Amino acid sequence: MWFLAALIIPCLLVLLFARVTYNRYIAVLLTVALLVASYLKGYTDELHEIVADIASTIAGFLWAGRMLDHLKQK
Repeated sequence: MWFLAALIIPCLLVLLFARVTYNRYIAVLLTVALLVASYLKGYTDELHEIVADIASTIAGFLWAGRMLDHLKQK
């Protein structure tokens, strides 16, 4: 269950923050800050969940770039 959340939630967070800030680098920075806070708090302790978080954040970064390019064209 947590592995699926690790695959989906960081990507959605990057998209949400990119939509709010109109900057995908700031969106990734905010998402990474939340992930690091959750790691330090002890909510994530498995290596495969951390790798899934990283992969999802990268996917969100790429998807946010396409989304922001599409918004600039309008």
